[in-house]
Amino acid sequence: HAIWIPELPVDIQGEGARLKKVMDEQGCVNVFMSEGSGVKDIVAELEKAGEEVPRDAFGHVKLDKVNPGAYFAKHLAEHVGAEKTLVQKSGYFARSAAANAFDKDLINRCAEAGVASAIDGISGCMGQDEDAEGMPIRAIEFERIAGHKAFDASQGWFTGMLSEIGQIN
Repeated sequence: HAIWIPELPVDIQGEGARLKKVMDEQGCVNVFMSEGSGVKDIVAELEKAGEEVPRDAFGHVKLDKVNPGAYFAKHLAEHVGAEKTLVQKSGYFARSAAANAFDKDLINRCAEAGVASAIDGISGCMGQDEDAEGMPIRAIEFERIAGHKAFDASQGWFTGMLSEIGQIN
């Protein structure tokens, strides 16, 4: 019913009003919230209230202390009239389903390429190299997958999905 990612702001009032209709119609609301979503909003609210924002030695917000999932579950529940909330980390869902034929094939190809790379002394993260011609499975250099790359939330497939679920940003 909702997809929240760090690259888009979370309008809890607007989403609350939209999702209240979903709750009234379906009796539940499901929100996928990517790690880091809404953190800027939470930090701004904490600082406005004069509360200290827990940070690590590098100045990064401690997500386990701010706990965006619990924070938004509480606030969204107030808006939609939910009596109960359940927050689950996505790793749970990834581990809870059996691999299908596509998954098994991908796992096998990654394992084979990984062993070949290890024998050849090549380090990296096994995966499909979307930037290389033919998108081969290979050891991708760690520098290329270091993170901190913003997701392009204007991609057609993503905006189409948001539109399909009624979430307009």
